[in-house]
Amino acid sequence: MMAKGKLSDRQRNMLDFIQRYSRDQGYPPSIREIGEAVGISSTSVVNYNLNRLVEEGYLDRHQNVSRGLRLTDKMSTAVERLSGVLRVPLVGRIFAGQPVPLPGTDDPVFGADEGIELARGLLPVEDGLFALQVKGDSMIDAMVGDGDIVVMRRQPDWRNGDMVAVWLRGKEETTLKHIYKEGRRIRLQPANPTMQSFYVDDPSDVEVQGKVMLVVRQLQ
Repeated sequence: MMAKGKLSDRQRNMLDFIQRYSRDQGYPPSIREIGEAVGISSTSVVNYNLNRLVEEGYLDRHQNVSRGLRLTDKMSTAVERLSGVLRVPLVGRIFAGQPVPLPGTDDPVFGADEGIELARGLLPVEDGLFALQVKGDSMIDAMVGDGDIVVMRRQPDWRNGDMVAVWLRGKEETTLKHIYKEGRRIRLQPANPTMQSFYVDDPSDVEVQGKVMLVVRQLQ
């Protein structure tokens, strides 16, 4: 009998297919579709392996319901690790220009299921990550252009020169800039020689929502 927590290559392939099919179609695949995808002609063999995945906590299954699979959180995490792919949620837009108001939280820019997939190893950490699409050209000299994606990590602490997403509490506005502490003030510096830096006199008005960890360029 297979040791608990150990998956066969066949079961890993099944997990990968179920995740991709469910994401693309909006509902889980049938037993026959799973078998065809992983090269199993016997539905009883597919059933056996699905039951093993249920036992391991990767799936919930309703035996008497067609397509009665429900994906668990453990499954998504496991497939990402096994496949070498890290999925980062794409949660909105960040403006690399003058600070501008964010859309209301009840009117999200992107759907909750949108995201980007990255090869594991590109980032030193995997927790607290989210992605934002950049609008504007103020960070062009830092190789961040309009339409690019920045992968960020939620962290309030920063060092001079970090590229960060800044929320200005008083104005209820957000921007993407290099940040510096200069005396009692905070300087927000664009990476574009045609644009001026600006200062925030009260540091408590500046909330760093995340630090840029990776830039995904959009090829023209």
